[in-house]
Amino acid sequence: MKKIVWLVWALAAAGGAGEARGAATRVEPRNYYGRIAQRFGAMLPKCHVLQQPLDDEISRRAWTNLVTFYDFDHSVFLKSDLDRLAAHETTLDDEIGRGDVSFGYDLYNLYVARLRERIDFATNLLVNGTWDFSSNETYRIKRKDAPWPGSRAEAEDHWRRRLKNELLVAAVNHELDKSTNRLDAASDLVKKYRQYVTVLTEPDEENVLQNYLSALGRAYDPHTDYMSPASKEDFDMEMNLTLCGVGAVLSMDEGALKIVEIMPGGPIDVDGRIKEGDKIVGVRQGQGELEDVMWQPMKKTIKKIRGKKGTRVTLQIVPRADTSGATKKLIELVRDEIKLEDQAATGRVERVTLNGVTRKLGYVYLPGFYGTMDKRPNDEGFRSCAMDVARYLCDFNAQGAEGLVLDLRGNGGGSLREAVLLSALFVASGPVVQIRDVRSVGCLPIPPGNPIAFKKPMVVLTDRASASASEIVAGHLQDTGRAVVLGDVRTHGKGTVQTVMGLGPERYGSCKITTARFYRIDGRSTQVEGVAADVHLPSLLDALDIGEDKLTYALPFSRIRPADYALAWDQNRYVAALDAFSRERTAADERFAKHVANVKGMKEISERETVSLEYAARKAQMAADRELRELDDEEDENDDDETAAKKRRRRRNERAKNDVVLDESFRVLMDLIRLDGGAEVPEPKGWW
Repeated sequence: MKKIVWLVWALAAAGGAGEARGAATRVEPRNYYGRIAQRFGAMLPKCHVLQQPLDDEISRRAWTNLVTFYDFDHSVFLKSDLDRLAAHETTLDDEIGRGDVSFGYDLYNLYVARLRERIDFATNLLVNGTWDFSSNETYRIKRKDAPWPGSRAEAEDHWRRRLKNELLVAAVNHELDKSTNRLDAASDLVKKYRQYVTVLTEPDEENVLQNYLSALGRAYDPHTDYMSPASKEDFDMEMNLTLCGVGAVLSMDEGALKIVEIMPGGPIDVDGRIKEGDKIVGVRQGQGELEDVMWQPMKKTIKKIRGKKGTRVTLQIVPRADTSGATKKLIELVRDEIKLEDQAATGRVERVTLNGVTRKLGYVYLPGFYGTMDKRPNDEGFRSCAMDVARYLCDFNAQGAEGLVLDLRGNGGGSLREAVLLSALFVASGPVVQIRDVRSVGCLPIPPGNPIAFKKPMVVLTDRASASASEIVAGHLQDTGRAVVLGDVRTHGKGTVQTVMGLGPERYGSCKITTARFYRIDGRSTQVEGVAADVHLPSLLDALDIGEDKLTYALPFSRIRPADYALAWDQNRYVAALDAFSRERTAADERFAKHVANVKGMKEISERETVSLEYAARKAQMAADRELRELDDEEDENDDDETAAKKRRRRRNERAKNDVVLDESFRVLMDLIRLDGGAEVPEPKGWW
């Protein structure tokens, strides 16, 4: 699902201009952070599925996790810094046990100091440097395995090449676009890097603690984390598909918060006086004093803008038309709940023709397994992705749809409860998934007498980003013979269960700990191996080096005994024929052949370690790479005044029209309907 915090973070890091604040203040932990660390450290060995002690090995892993979290491409720290920090490699377990979190803050403060040195060097070089693009120099774009610079001069040489690469890319793009606009790439980069350092060095002691303790949690596996109170709030918003505030996506721009997008139906949208591109420079709570938020930490300002439903907040706005910033106006708004409908299930009926036969087919896209955890179905504000999908299925039945494509591409999972409920829309009864914790193995079943919402043939569309709950549903429908799985070679491979537990008072935050593992009903884990496609229809993700097996300290694949289950149908008998039909069809399809070529090209690009910094060679390479772009990556030539929401909807519709994988999925479904004669799933013969 779309991460709200990281969306705002990414927007801020990517855009805008502005002068960075002065020297950063050293960030220190609050006096109760040690107690949080002790409680988190005590829970890990007791609650984690591995039951591994918090020992020197975990300490080494946590040390590495934290260092690489801040400097993943080895471009900020020096080797001498790490040599000095290495004294803590095997002592973090003891320090956490004592409630000492100073290492996390010492490392962060050193990171800020080194980052400012690098950015100062970069901005000075951009202003005063000269650039020669005729030499045979190269730039290493993949640096996670590169050694850390041994000296400041070595670090600065890397940054010089980095800047040279960015300037070269801008110049080549300018030429390839045949742009007549003035190119001032150096000035743009100066603004970008000043903004970059401002955002990444926001003095947020709570966030520093989260980074430190999450590095400790991820020493056990990639999905165990500490969640600060703010992160827990964002997690709940994701699951409920709702947040409470004024309804805007924000980024930092010249010290202010720029309104990047106005969310439909939110207070700003309903009020109408604030426009996309306006900037927030002040915030007042209720009848309190107006607070200047220029150059304040973005996350803290956003927290001030959010609030309980029905409360009032006043925003001081600089209109987008006033580039001088002289015009300011106060606009009072009443906070309200904003529904994040872009992350909800969507569906439609398509008319598809194949070999002269036209059929109505249902299509459901589910981007995440959302579901309200603390309310009942009849309560106001309750959300359930399974209930939303059920409404579409009801409509499909009324329209006479003869089959269904369930699209789980990009679905990273979510609520386990919702995964079981979704499977129950298509299978009458029986186990859905097995769960093994430290004490026992159990299963989550569909109870007998469950009414099937959709009885016609169906296919499930997945990719390498389909994870967790998506893999439970895809694996269950495949194992029971209820559906044929289409898509990338296999799904992501996340087969672990996380439990969110409080650490005490609300200000202490929560921990998200891997407490169990998922197993398919045939006894195989979805961990690492994922769910293999019956018919291979590759996406661009299929070519990329991603998946659970690529994550640091991922748990291994394993097996347990199969559950007691029976086939709900036998769609698997058609897999060989469906695969043969699809291969023959796609081999003769020019659009699909181009798509496959793009997949191969993307793989070559993703495996590229270095790039040339010589103009002619780089221009030839970039011109070739451009041919591999998908529609979504192409330049947007529409009206600049088009709102972000309208632009996103338009581009999503354009992308859907050019989705060759989805088109072929409909054709495979047409073949399936033909092969089984349009039959419906048979009535169950009782509980097994």
